[in-house]
Amino acid sequence: MENNLLYLFKNPILMPALTGWAAAQLLKVLLIFLIQRKLDMTRFVGAGGMPSAHSAFVVAMATSLGLRYGWDSAVFAVGAALAMVVMYDAAGVRRAAGKQAARINEIIETLIASDKGLELKQEQLRELLGHTPMEVLAGALLGIAIAVAFCL
Repeated sequence: MENNLLYLFKNPILMPALTGWAAAQLLKVLLIFLIQRKLDMTRFVGAGGMPSAHSAFVVAMATSLGLRYGWDSAVFAVGAALAMVVMYDAAGVRRAAGKQAARINEIIETLIASDKGLELKQEQLRELLGHTPMEVLAGALLGIAIAVAFCL
């Protein structure tokens, strides 16, 4: 069993994908530190932000599949299709959900501040869920670069 687990770390498709994810998450922490002068380690595991770790992960995987099995292979087609769905979801559905969470948080804060005797539970919804198109593109480019670097 132990030897089988070691094969995961040699997998030519999984390793670039995991490295893409880790690099994107590390870049989020570094960018927040450089811009806000604040070390926020929660950004290493959190969703949203620049660059998209979801995009880096799936694009590194799809690129690795293309480089290894050919751009005309069925496995690359599946990987590319998955990458498109994930990136669309990150920039579309999850981004919209984050915007809705921000509006709901504003409404609850306004209602609480109005002091009309309402008993509302003040639980903040997570707002940073999705990505801007630029964050998705940055993650995708990072994923491509990492997959190519693994193949060198």
